[in-house]
Amino acid sequence: MRLPAALLLLVLPTIAAAAAPGGDFDALMQLLATRHQGHVPYTEVHEMAMLQEPLRSSGELFYQAPDHLEKRTLTPRAESLVLDHGVLTARRGTRTHVLELAAYPQIVPFVESIRATLAGDRAALEHHFQVGFSGDLAHWTLELTPRDPAVAGTVQRITLEGTRDAIQTVTIRQSDGDRSVVSIGPEIPP
Repeated sequence: MRLPAALLLLVLPTIAAAAAPGGDFDALMQLLATRHQGHVPYTEVHEMAMLQEPLRSSGELFYQAPDHLEKRTLTPRAESLVLDHGVLTARRGTRTHVLELAAYPQIVPFVESIRATLAGDRAALEHHFQVGFSGDLAHWTLELTPRDPAVAGTVQRITLEGTRDAIQTVTIRQSDGDRSVVSIGPEIPP
């Protein structure tokens, strides 16, 4: 089953050694846990083997702790994905689709890659992924490798990079070689 990177976003390499207890990884999780909301611009580029040109989109991302995520795509066409308390709602034009994540366990790890990172929820990250951490609070990288073999059959790795309590890029490498990169801009003031 191929999951679009937008869903993987809602739904955000050296794994074991850096994620040992203590140090900068714990400090990062604690720092992220103190952030209760965010509103940022994003651009997304999907590189797919079957396409000659990458697909590009842009818009805004919203976060409200602990589990409300919203992705509003503005270009090339308006659409939204909203995750709220385990329910994913997708809207495009006049069409709306609603999914209870509990009914789709294969999607939960993708949602948790972003939600748990934003919430500083180390236990949730480690439940769904082998977690690799490198860097320090000034510039960090989390590498998430799915633990579930069915999920790993679709997604090879999710890499999140950031500074302090801000995620700057999310890269999703699919097992078939396709890749999606989301670049996240600076905070938009309220």
